[in-house]
Amino acid sequence: MSKKILIIEDEPGLRLTLGDRLRSEGYEVDTASDGLEGEAKATTGSFDLILLDVMLPGKGGFDVCRDVRQHGTTTPILMLTARGQTIDKVLGLKIGADDYLTKPFETMELLARVEALLRRNASPAAASSANYSFGDVKVDVRRTEVRKGGEEISLSAKEFQLLKYFLEHRGDTLSRDVLLHEVWDYDSTPTTRTVDVHIAWLRQKLEESAKQPRWILTVHGMGYKFAEG
Repeated sequence: MSKKILIIEDEPGLRLTLGDRLRSEGYEVDTASDGLEGEAKATTGSFDLILLDVMLPGKGGFDVCRDVRQHGTTTPILMLTARGQTIDKVLGLKIGADDYLTKPFETMELLARVEALLRRNASPAAASSANYSFGDVKVDVRRTEVRKGGEEISLSAKEFQLLKYFLEHRGDTLSRDVLLHEVWDYDSTPTTRTVDVHIAWLRQKLEESAKQPRWILTVHGMGYKFAEG
């Protein structure tokens, strides 16, 4: 069955170009031209991936992303932005985006990001049935549910996948390159901080102290590891 992608983009030319290219790759595509329409489709439709522009009429992409996540939608979100500042990228990841791509971008890079996110967003039927716990945190992989002290914690799809990978490789030192390859399915570049940003937000949500983490540890000069207990 072909994967279904929602494009939320106000530029007609780009919306048409992206839609045609993705359809030629075998994807089903739906589109929205403003934030309000896009949010409505994202929260009521069944999509495997959302391409979300930051600068949108009606309602901005950051607000759409935040509200889609608050609605409980865990569909992977790839944000498209003309902004190059790190703070905008960090904000997008903080509010629930799984990846970002700065305009102008090469179509092949977009397709690679799309394929990586789709591969890593395993369906519930294919997901592992394992449960994990550490401290007062419990992780139900089958239900993609995380609870801390009995309270449900909202994680983006990519945050959950990263946490699951850490738990599956508990005690192993994992480099940024390994995490990018295994969780994001693409190679690192000299400027990427994707891994660091996602780990920072996992610490904020799961650790008692993000500045003095007990579980997600930095191994200086090598990467990260999840404490064994």
